[in-house]
Parts: sequence; structure tokens; C-alpha cells
Amino acid sequence: MDELSIQSDSAKIVERAENAIQIAMSRFEDEFRHMLIRSTVPLDAEHLHGSIRRVALSFASHEGENSDEFESFADVDRGSGIFHERGISLGDDLRVDLINPDAVDDLKEIVDRMIRSGYERECLNVYISVRRDALDECLVVLGVEKLGIEDIQKIDWKSLDEKMKKWIQAVKVSVRVLLTGEKRLCDYIFSGSDDSEEGCFNEIAKGCVRKLLNFAEAIAIGERSVEKLFRILDMYEALAYVLPDLQAMVPDEFVIDEAKGVLSRLGEAAKGTFCEFENAVRSETSKKTMLNAEIHPLARYVMNYLRLLVVYSNTLDELLEGDDDEDSCRLGDDGGENLELETMSPLARRLFSLIASLEGNLERKSKLYVDDSLQYIFLMNNIQYIVQKVKDSELGKLLGDRWVRKRRGQVRVYATSYLRASWGRLLSFLKEEGTVGSSNSALKLAALKEKFKNFNAGFEELYRIQTGWKVADPQLREELRISISAKALPAYRAFVGRHGSQIENTRHAGRYIKYSSDDLENYLLDLFEGSACVLNHLRRKNSS
Repeated sequence: MDELSIQSDSAKIVERAENAIQIAMSRFEDEFRHMLIRSTVPLDAEHLHGSIRRVALSFASHEGENSDEFESFADVDRGSGIFHERGISLGDDLRVDLINPDAVDDLKEIVDRMIRSGYERECLNVYISVRRDALDECLVVLGVEKLGIEDIQKIDWKSLDEKMKKWIQAVKVSVRVLLTGEKRLCDYIFSGSDDSEEGCFNEIAKGCVRKLLNFAEAIAIGERSVEKLFRILDMYEALAYVLPDLQAMVPDEFVIDEAKGVLSRLGEAAKGTFCEFENAVRSETSKKTMLNAEIHPLARYVMNYLRLLVVYSNTLDELLEGDDDEDSCRLGDDGGENLELETMSPLARRLFSLIASLEGNLERKSKLYVDDSLQYIFLMNNIQYIVQKVKDSELGKLLGDRWVRKRRGQVRVYATSYLRASWGRLLSFLKEEGTVGSSNSALKLAALKEKFKNFNAGFEELYRIQTGWKVADPQLREELRISISAKALPAYRAFVGRHGSQIENTRHAGRYIKYSSDDLENYLLDLFEGSACVLNHLRRKNSS
């Protein structure tokens, strides 16, 4: 064509040559489109889904049991434990073929000829159109749907959770695998034309990225509820993870700014949802008492929630930095604790405050029990449960040994108060008032019989009630029994030793001295089992 236009004086020949080239380019364009479509490799999503790490968290307020106690606290399925999947793990060397390798060189040959012939724009339009549709198909395979804020608000939580989980997988696969592969393919096929390389990939990537960002944007500005927090954090971490790659690949600053804006709004949504959780713990006001003073569903829910939350400690520290205020981070009641708080991470300070709110709430709930002794058992159970959950997880590292020691000390204080409230009155029957210094032996004997009768009745009543109480922690249960034995048995043994002989010489002595010290020690082993047994051992003894 160039030679003809210079050497030939025949316009007709030039015109025929131009028409020939135009027809050839049209055929090339059709062949290019056909080859691109025919050579596109369908995405195998299962191949990409690497290892999925599972972290078990039961949102059930009472593990393994149904409870409608906290329907307002979190609208979730409480029938069984819920598994939280943090997402897929992609290897750095993971690659997929987006185009059949056998066709790549032919595609490049067509592109080279079309560009040399001045048909670059037509070539780019075909490539962009076909590859953009191919990426849209990949997003469909990965489970990304086009949903707006109104659509998301209508979806039940279980379905929405699945869609959020698929998005987290999709954003990693899309950026780290699909767009990376698309960039590599585009750079090869359009090598030699820098403008075409950059512009072509940018146009293909924009549609894919915006579809991903639209869903995340709808989640970020949607309704907040406490069960969404972990999934929102997963979305935040996934987008933060791929953002550097996105910035390195996509030259369009507007698209990158959009991604940064959505990331920021996801962070704000996570912080706001965490605040919702804090407020829910502080304001939960159920009045139902737990049968047998067992661990309250609120304590189970909150501590299981926090155990999973610390998995995101690095992200939450970053998001919560500078957000502490007097309401969300109340200082302790001594200088050492205040100093510790000042050196804690942002998340640790918030957790410190949140668990303090939980403890205050449980303290208020303990007042719902009429029996003082049962109040202390309830508090012991729940504070011990909280301490154990902290010790057995990363919470222990955040809150520190001092926090654990202080709560263990509080459990011991409750145990002492329980002994005083529950066993102090019973042991008062073994005091010497009315039996010492009396010159009238008949009156003295009557007083002794009355004391033994009162002790027996009091002990049987304690046994009947407290065998039904439940102390879940085996070590705490054993320590309580040892404390009771250390307090009650020496007093009873001494009283029987001083006055037993006087009772034994009377008629019906067995009505008064019904138990030996060994009997009492054996009966104490039945306490706090939460069983339905009522005076089983006593009935057997009485029947004999």
C-alpha cells in the first residue's frame, strides 16, 4: 500500500488495494473475536478454593441447647454451633489459563497485523468486549451477584452470610489470579504498543473491580447487627490484602480511589458494629434466672464472641486506634490497673471495658436470686467461666496475668461469702450457748437435743437444695467442697465429741446424732452436681 501510493499514478489501483485491506481487516476482526471466544477457558472455581481454615464459634447462647433468651441481642440460629470460615488461602504461585495456550500466539499475530494496518481501535474494542464478558462470567462462577442496598436489606442473614463469604473468596481470586493473569495476557498479546497494553487492561479491569466494590459498598452502608461483624472484618481484610496488587496493576486513579473509599467504609462499618455489640452487652436486661445458678447465656455468648474477635486483633487495633473514649474505656479502680490499661493495645482496652460491663450485668442479674447463697454460686460460676475462656484463648495475652489473678481473687471472695451465708447459720447450732454453765442437767440435755435436731434439719435442707445447684467447673466444685468440709466437719466432730456421750445414753439417741463425720463428708460429695436427687442418701439411712 505504501509503495503503491508513492509509485502508482493509478488511483484506481490504490483504491482497490485499500478495499482489499479493509476486507481483510474485517475478516481479521471477525476471526479475532471468534478465536477469543472459542479459546476462553472456563473458570474452575473448585480448583481455586485452596484450604479453608475453620474457626468454630457457637453463637448459641447456651452451647448445644436452644434458647430464645437473646432474640433481640442477635438474630441467629441457636440450634447448634456456627462455624465461621475466614476464607480461602491462595498460594503466590497460583496461576490459571484464561485463554487456551495454543491460541495465544495466533491471537498475537492477528493483533500485530491489525495494529500495523491502522486498525488498532477495532482490535482493542473486540478484545475488551470479549474479555470483559469473560471476566463477568468468572464473577458469576465465583458467586458475585449484582445487589444493591435495598436487595441486601431483604435477604435473611444465613443467605447474606453465604454471599459475603463468596465475595471474600471472589475478591482474592479476581485480583490475585484473574486480573493478574489478564494483565499478563494483555501485556503479551499487545506487546510493542504500550498505550494499547495499559488502556486495554484498564478497561477490562474496571468493570470487574466495580462489580466487586458495589457489593462491598452495599454491605458497608447497610443495617448493622452484631453477627455481621466477623464477616465485615473478613471483607475488610480481603480488600486490604488485594489493594496493593490492584494499585500496581490498574492505572485508573479513580478506580483505586473508589477501592480505598470502600475499604474505609468497611472499616467504619466494622467499628460501628463493634460498638453495637458493646452497647448490647451493657443494655441487655433479661430478668430470667438460670436454673441451678448455672452459667448465664449472656456470658456464654459474649465470651465465645470475644474469643473469635481476637483473631482479628491486628485489624481491630488499626481500626480502633484513637477511638477510645471515657465510655468505651473506663479505667480500673487502682493505679496498677490504670497503668496496665495505658500500655494496652486499643482492642485490649475495649475488651477490658466490655468484660467489665458483662461482669456488672451479671452482678445485677445475681440480685434476681432471693437466696444469698445462690447469688454467690451464680457469680462464682460466671466469673470462673469468663476467666477460663480468657485463659484458654488469645484473650489472656491481651488482658494479662494481673487481670486473671484479680478475677480469681474475686471468685475466692464469692466463695467465702457463700460459706458465710450458707453454712454460717447451720454451724451456729453447734455453738455452746445454752449448754455451758447450766446447773440443771435436764435443761442442758434438752438444749443439746434441740441443737442436734436443728443441725440435722438445717443440714438436710442444705443438702436437698444444694445437690440441685450446679457448679460447672470441676476444680471450683472440688475447692468448694473442700472449703465446706474444712469449715463444717471439725466443728461438728468437736461438738459430737463434747456432747455425744450425753445424748447416746438417752432413748432414741439416733434421732439426734444421725450422722457421723464420715457420713457428712460423703454427703458433701453430692453438692453442686445439679442432680435431681433429693436426700437420696438420707432416705436410705432413714429407711434402714
